[in-house]
Amino acid sequence: MEVAPFEKNDPRGETPVLPPNSLVIAGFSTIVEWYDFTLYLYFATVLARVFYGSSLGSRLVTLGGFAIAYLMRPLGAIFFSHIGDRRGRRNMLLISVALMTAAMLTTALLPTRAQVGPLAGWLLFAVRCVMGFSVGGEYTGVVAYLLEGSADRRRGLITSSASAASELGGLLAVAISAATVTLTSESDLASWGWRIPFLIGAALAGSVWIARSKMQESPQFRISEKRRSIRKLPVADAVADHRPAIVRAFSISALGSITYYVGITYVPMFLTSAGGMSERSSLWLSTAAAIAVILVTPLTGGLSDRFGRKPILIGLSVASAALPMTLFSLMAGNGPIAAFEGAIILALLAGAVSAVGAVATAEQFPSEVRVSGLALGATMATALFGGLTPFVAQLLVQEMHWSSAPGIMIAIVAIAVFPLLLLMKETAPLQHRSPVQSG
Repeated sequence: MEVAPFEKNDPRGETPVLPPNSLVIAGFSTIVEWYDFTLYLYFATVLARVFYGSSLGSRLVTLGGFAIAYLMRPLGAIFFSHIGDRRGRRNMLLISVALMTAAMLTTALLPTRAQVGPLAGWLLFAVRCVMGFSVGGEYTGVVAYLLEGSADRRRGLITSSASAASELGGLLAVAISAATVTLTSESDLASWGWRIPFLIGAALAGSVWIARSKMQESPQFRISEKRRSIRKLPVADAVADHRPAIVRAFSISALGSITYYVGITYVPMFLTSAGGMSERSSLWLSTAAAIAVILVTPLTGGLSDRFGRKPILIGLSVASAALPMTLFSLMAGNGPIAAFEGAIILALLAGAVSAVGAVATAEQFPSEVRVSGLALGATMATALFGGLTPFVAQLLVQEMHWSSAPGIMIAIVAIAVFPLLLLMKETAPLQHRSPVQSG
């Protein structure tokens, strides 16, 4: 296994680290990426009425558009990864968030179905494709930047901040969605209220661009520049030299994506479809679930620094195989308490997988091809198991009345990934782990 070697050039054997302000800006800038994408899912029932009509099939059309547009994310990831590995993480992140700002502002200004008919749905779909492309340069670039800028002994904790900040974006999205639905009438929501969350997102994205312009470049990228080891074709080199690492990154991200997108962001629609909840109640419940994720993420990242990535991932895959099917059945029409319990447990599980998965996937690759490797492995998995799975889950629940189907989907992926996790070698630095694990 070609585990990524980390350059050592200080007396303690650790890589140079970035100043705290650069790490904070990078970590918290993922808020915008996940604000927009979770906003679309949390607001899916509203967008379905506004852009595709009030029929039951409009929900599937809305989720289908999300799934197809999400497939643009790998294309964007490959495009931006070339910039990230050739020109620097900072330049990559600046360009991607500029494109994201334009896409969110355009979404807020789109005409509705009542104004231009079916064309409105196609315009929304086109803008979602642009957004999916721009997001391809976000999360993987931030994860690589945080990993390369943090001290070896705190890689898991610092890199997990990208997941925590992502959930802050999700929390902000669900809170603003819930507040918008609560404070506007149904007619006002359909005519102009739905635009408010997207205008807020555009303002957030613009502020992130300003903050990122003050970030320093990744120290490991600087080292590669000095050594003249930057690859001319990093994507091709990643495919040629690091195929097993790409498979591992894909597998870990598949588990993280399906637990997150089915276990968290799909839950509001599940609760309104199978659980009999109102949009308002399901959104506020999802707000509580987002808080649970924020709390569990740094805890799991810190534990992975102490005990290693592998045992944490193995334990989480077992939990992902055993729990979700029961939890989705519990949430289907068994009352608000059961829905709350199921949603919180699913959120804790998904948040933990995302936290350790972020650092574990990035550690599979050397710095010269890290962003490209993540684009080919992690982002491809996210496109398939993140963008498509809410659509498939809703289709099974709606057409087959199979309330446990979303949990079964998660369990299948967890079981498939489990053997690879058993065979995977540890990537956490040995000198900083618990003696029990490192011995």
